[in-house]
Amino acid sequence: MRIVLVGPPGAGKGTQAAFLAENLSIPHISTGDLFRANISQGTPLGQKAQEYMRAGQLVPDEVTIGMAKDRMEEPDAAGGFLLDGFPRNIAQAQALDSFLTDKNQRLDAVLDLEVPEDEVVKRIAGRRICRSQSSHVFHVEYSAPKKDGVCDVCGGELYQRDDDREETVRKRLAVYHSETEPIIDHYKAQGLVTTISAIGEVGEVTARAMAALRPE
Repeated sequence: MRIVLVGPPGAGKGTQAAFLAENLSIPHISTGDLFRANISQGTPLGQKAQEYMRAGQLVPDEVTIGMAKDRMEEPDAAGGFLLDGFPRNIAQAQALDSFLTDKNQRLDAVLDLEVPEDEVVKRIAGRRICRSQSSHVFHVEYSAPKKDGVCDVCGGELYQRDDDREETVRKRLAVYHSETEPIIDHYKAQGLVTTISAIGEVGEVTARAMAALRPE
């Protein structure tokens, strides 16, 4: 199966992608992994990406698209893949469409993980990270430490990352709504989208996604 996973920050895409890919025996291809692999291996695309990142600039679509194409052409992806974080905008979605058409392939499904905006803010803004190298993660509501501001595991100080502050989360959501959300309509026009509620336990969300991919 060839699947695209879409959803706002905090929807649990990475977690669900890993479970779904394992259940379906297909590789999980995430944008973050693509960048890390290409940069660490010193590929031409990785070098280009690093130049932009060092300059504090956004990596152009053509670089991200090139990395994704290279990964989808690897042998383990011949029978399918699960894309997480790509495509991120209409230009990338159109590039993916063209790539698959050239290969006489097509997407089987686009899963849209749906979470109310206030829940996204609560999930992300409530995270607290331990300053120790172990970087244990807690949540002020869902998995609170026994002592406020102190890691249960090593006694280190817990802090809130700048990226997790509410104002930053809302900015990230605004970018998602303006840039990424339009790809849902793009794929709805192709009859590929199934919306999945991402509220509940991880296993419950995975079960909903698997039911959508393999209906009775």
